[in-house]
Amino acid sequence: MEYAALGNTGLEVSRFCFGTLPMGPLQSGLDSRECRRLLEAAWELGVNFFDTADLYQTYPHLEAALSRHPGAVVASKSYAHDARTMARDLERALRELGRDVVDIFLLHEQESVLTLSGHREALDCLLEQKARGRVRAVGVSTHVVEVVEAAGAMAELDVIHPLINLAGIGIQGGGRADMEAAIARAARAGKGVYTMKALAGGHLYGRAREALRYAAELTGVSAVAVGVKSVAELEVDIAWLLGYDPPARQVAAAAGQARSLLIEEWCRGCGACAASCSHRALSVEAGRARADLGKCVLCGYCAAACAQFCIKVV
Repeated sequence: MEYAALGNTGLEVSRFCFGTLPMGPLQSGLDSRECRRLLEAAWELGVNFFDTADLYQTYPHLEAALSRHPGAVVASKSYAHDARTMARDLERALRELGRDVVDIFLLHEQESVLTLSGHREALDCLLEQKARGRVRAVGVSTHVVEVVEAAGAMAELDVIHPLINLAGIGIQGGGRADMEAAIARAARAGKGVYTMKALAGGHLYGRAREALRYAAELTGVSAVAVGVKSVAELEVDIAWLLGYDPPARQVAAAAGQARSLLIEEWCRGCGACAASCSHRALSVEAGRARADLGKCVLCGYCAAACAQFCIKVV
């Protein structure tokens, strides 16, 4: 495993960050035994950086697997916009993770400079908790170029968790080149940057080796968060991220993972995905997209058409 300094936070993190969303109840719903086995395998492979969120409901799995590893770095996030809710969400993280301090706590999925301003009370709560030693680093996660640019200029923020991938799928307010430039500027300003959606929510599985190398080699990026559902997938993704080829049997085992199309609850039913689908596998019913999995070939073209990044392959 390779490690890197996360900006000016003082934290040293593995280049591969374990994303816990896919194993949790919102996606695959692996049982507690499977989650613990997967997380422990990651630790044994040198992964010391784990990404979660209040929304993901994976704190108990992390506590069970990492309680004997105080050196693990855990990043969490909350959609809270006021101090009371943020304080509640931080307390839940501390309690369910079984920790006295959360290494990184982020404002979850900031959509614009205006939403950054609208979450100021929640941010001030995190900064107060950081001053009290209960949070080590504070920041934002986002899919939006202007938020990365704004956060990079905010002295009180330590960490930025932006969306970027080889195909530029899901980036808002600009394209891939714009996000690359914003990330590089933020890193030069001392921000710790770890990225998300390197595989574009599963839509780049067919180009996974290329996509993971692209993500790892981006200027200013310390780590790449990747969600996995099996040890085989974990081993292959780590190998490709670090630039070497795993054994063919591991690649075959990872490729054998069953996949499906997930349409998130926040789908607005705009119909852009259905219009882009040449297989006629998508339609809009009762105000949101619906998939006919008998017709879907998991090509991923629908993701490029979805401005809200509602569609993922899991």
